[in-house]
Amino acid sequence: MESGHRWERLFADLEAQVAAEELRERDLEIADRTRRERALTTLGGRLAAHRGELVDLHLVAGIRVHGRLIDIGADWLALAPTPHRAVLVPLSAVVGVGGLGPRTVEGGRARRFALGSALREISRDRRRVQVLDTAGKATEGTIDVVGADFVDLAEHPRDEARRGDNVRAARTIPFAAIACVHSE
Repeated sequence: MESGHRWERLFADLEAQVAAEELRERDLEIADRTRRERALTTLGGRLAAHRGELVDLHLVAGIRVHGRLIDIGADWLALAPTPHRAVLVPLSAVVGVGGLGPRTVEGGRARRFALGSALREISRDRRRVQVLDTAGKATEGTIDVVGADFVDLAEHPRDEARRGDNVRAARTIPFAAIACVHSE
């Protein structure tokens, strides 16, 4: 009998070793799959999963924008710092995002149109805007023209409508130089 108990313990120990090895292999496989899935995750997917939530954007030139993420597009995102103010941000100007959890949404949750289309919509509204460029300079006025890769901004005081007498200057700003566009 004593020999039979020894074998039972030996076989039980061997079974435990096999089970532990299978568990270790499964854990390694899960970790590997997780790394592969994360490697396919885009910033757009992460942002789309947080639509409606508060985020903190760190932009070029030390610019920070905090607000509710209201929309995301192919190469831009929009925040609402206050209920009556919106900020359009090219994704290329983002150097960091605070407030994102681990959630992600893959696929077509972002708007398919690009920054130029979003700027054209703002231009059609004739809203007064403040454009912060990648050097941190602020320019106020109304977007007159949106080209393929630039905007023409008629500079005028924020509290005055865009009329010929109020326009102080015209400035052309390449998309690549736009850090964010504030509008009310």
